[in-house]
Amino acid sequence: MIINTYDPEALHSAFGIEMSSIEGLGVGAGWGRVAPGRSSDSHHHDETEFFAIIAGRGEFVVDGERSPAEPGTVALFEPFESHVLHNTGATDLIFLTQYWRDAGRALRSAGSAERKGFGDRPIFVFSTPPTPNGDLHLGHLSGPYLGADAYVRFQRLNGFQAWHLTGSDDFQSYVLGAARAESRNAAETAAQYSAEIAETLLLMDIPLDQYTVTSTDEAYPARLRQFFSSLVASGSVTVAKGEALFDSETGQYLYEADVSGGCPYCPSSTSGNICEECGEPNLVVDLKNPTSGGSTAAPDRAAIDRFTLPLHEFREVVREHHRLGRVPARLGEFANRVFDRPRFDLPVTHPSSWGVAPAESSIGGQVIWVWPEMSYGFLHGIEALGGRLGRDWNALAPRESWKIVHFFGYDNSFYHSVLYPVLYKLAFPDWVPDIDYHVNEFYLLEGRKFSTSRRHAIWGKDILGPDSVDAVRYFLSSTRPEGQRTNFELAAYESVLRNTLIGTWQKWLNDLGHRIDQRHGGIAPDAGNWTPEHSAFLGRLGTRLAALTGSLSPDGFSLREAAAELNALVEDVVRFGQAANLLARSAAWEDESRTAIALELAAARLLAVTAAPVMPRFASRLADALGLPEPAEWPRTVELLTPGSKVRLSSTVFFRTTVIAADHAEANGL
Repeated sequence: MIINTYDPEALHSAFGIEMSSIEGLGVGAGWGRVAPGRSSDSHHHDETEFFAIIAGRGEFVVDGERSPAEPGTVALFEPFESHVLHNTGATDLIFLTQYWRDAGRALRSAGSAERKGFGDRPIFVFSTPPTPNGDLHLGHLSGPYLGADAYVRFQRLNGFQAWHLTGSDDFQSYVLGAARAESRNAAETAAQYSAEIAETLLLMDIPLDQYTVTSTDEAYPARLRQFFSSLVASGSVTVAKGEALFDSETGQYLYEADVSGGCPYCPSSTSGNICEECGEPNLVVDLKNPTSGGSTAAPDRAAIDRFTLPLHEFREVVREHHRLGRVPARLGEFANRVFDRPRFDLPVTHPSSWGVAPAESSIGGQVIWVWPEMSYGFLHGIEALGGRLGRDWNALAPRESWKIVHFFGYDNSFYHSVLYPVLYKLAFPDWVPDIDYHVNEFYLLEGRKFSTSRRHAIWGKDILGPDSVDAVRYFLSSTRPEGQRTNFELAAYESVLRNTLIGTWQKWLNDLGHRIDQRHGGIAPDAGNWTPEHSAFLGRLGTRLAALTGSLSPDGFSLREAAAELNALVEDVVRFGQAANLLARSAAWEDESRTAIALELAAARLLAVTAAPVMPRFASRLADALGLPEPAEWPRTVELLTPGSKVRLSSTVFFRTTVIAADHAEANGL
């Protein structure tokens, strides 16, 4: 017999609370204590864990959902299920825990759509608001915008409430630069390019549920000032004197695009405030050999008062936040580099006439820096969306039930995954934001960075149209820069369109249609006798479905993997059809041939739905050719097409060869 009693003297610090072990039970076990007002750290592990509440009162918080924890309450947590125990009472919350490893259960949980689902929680998927100093090119489109769109489409197919939000980041200093170059004011410049960006996104089949135009939204400035005032009220954002750079001829304050120099943290040259190569932020004055964009003389240095945040004090805030959601290792490593600095006092206002001035009158002539501004802008977008949907979402009172998902380029990593969690902690101390991060690297064009100034770009409007959008979306997905830089080559795109999409996909679908027309009068046949090869192929389709589901699910989201699996599905069925067709004209094998055709149609049906997040027009056209409605639900299994369905595959054109705009091709030597 084993007897163990709770002993507060045996407790030690673990998981943000106090724990002690119970030995000899055959599974891991222990006592735990959560002090009043305290919470255990959010964590994930491969063990199954059991909690029994002995004394005190509190709440379990599991993936944003709260449940009461009081004496007599027991809770079982599946492997990898995030969980927090919070003490809401006035006395210690005492619990008993047991935990054990079950490899089979852990594997099932790792791939469980139910565990990775969001239930009734609203899912707000943000793509980084584009700067309206130009239109969108393929480098932009391949990253946050295509990623966020496919993510939302997949979530909706699985029955979840998901919305794609972004906006026009009007108050960027880069808008001022474009306005000066085009001899007009910043508002006119922002308005023109904001409209062009929205048009390009629609050409890319990226509809937006919320598109916030910050300079024309009447409610935006006042609400932003309230948010900023809450940062000041926290006591951490204060007016501080710090050194800055000024143009030695004009006296212009220099930051962002108006100044360049060597990055303090890598060998690259960079503009002020952020390095595109390594992603590290700089303070402008620490640039190597800085140069003003307005003159050739070396900039002057002078001290200036600005609202400033001592970011170095918040390492643990960011670390705790990163433990909660999906944070790629690349971002965790990046945060470590930023916080390895002994001190990092970050100005959050800058002298400018373009932007929103803070309500605080202690500093005049300055505006809230657009990057901290954006942290509020995301919440403002939620409130604006809620207003149209009849939801009482409040940007200044965010809720833990909100699931937020960010898509952005690596050069914006500092703002999204380091700065914003700190600002949210200061503005809303009681809010625990549940945010997943999806980051992409640079997408190159013919081996070099996309560049507006050097005319080295393929603009969305150069290549997008009703006949090309699916091919562009597929190619950008298959070459998307996930984890490493990738490259757009026009010849490679044309080859994929000609040989893969037309030469393999469309050829198979049209050929299948011809065979059904000739042998079954254009009607889907019922399956007949099944051979081992048939059942093996059905299993193969199930494997592809599982892989596609995993590649588009929140934890493992990868458009490159999704595109590869879609193509692998087609290649599988082409090989299967070629082998099965050898016996198609033998009357003795008629039953087996019908089964083979039925399985090819099952593959086409599967493709019609699973391609929808990546290639929505193709998916819709294929569904229609199979006599099916618009794809509306992600498949849980592989289904045969209903026997007797009218099939119109033989005459349907799914892809066409397209020609990129001639003036673009000539300008880029393509």
